[in-house]
Amino acid sequence: MEKLNLAFKMCVFGDSGVGKSTMIKRFITQKFEHDLKSTIGADILMKFIETESARITLQIWDFAGESRFSSLLPSYAQGSSAAIFMCDITNGDSIKNIDNWLLTFNEGLNNQDPNFPLLVVGGKLDLNDQRSITSQDIGAYLTVRKTFDYLECSSKTGENVDDLFQFLINRMLEYANIQLITR
Repeated sequence: MEKLNLAFKMCVFGDSGVGKSTMIKRFITQKFEHDLKSTIGADILMKFIETESARITLQIWDFAGESRFSSLLPSYAQGSSAAIFMCDITNGDSIKNIDNWLLTFNEGLNNQDPNFPLLVVGGKLDLNDQRSITSQDIGAYLTVRKTFDYLECSSKTGENVDDLFQFLINRMLEYANIQLITR
């Protein structure tokens, strides 16, 4: 049986320092890189996933968290299949801009479908003892979108990193109405 060749574009947004790049690098390399340089503009990374019935090319767009790059984001969001909006659970201020990231993303995507695959991620779960954000806080801050999925992860330990990307891949497949054959 011939395998399906699928390609998805995923965008990752959030303030500077919340851990977007380290989470993506952890997913792609299975390693934690402690001293990553700040992203300038956008960085595009690829992950190739082979299943029994498909070859999936995942193009991950990692956006800089500084506001000076925000004017570029709507055009970069075009053609996206999913999005991650990330905050740092130890930094209460990091959730305040998620609505702005959502508005910017929606401006470029021009898709108000509540079923569009979108995930809010609380990073730095390994620092849970320093937590200043709860999952209830996330819901209180998100006014642009009432329906969203929320997961937490640690790029340092790897906890939930693969799971959150797999969750989002499954949501993209579901949204595109694609069923992969599994045994």
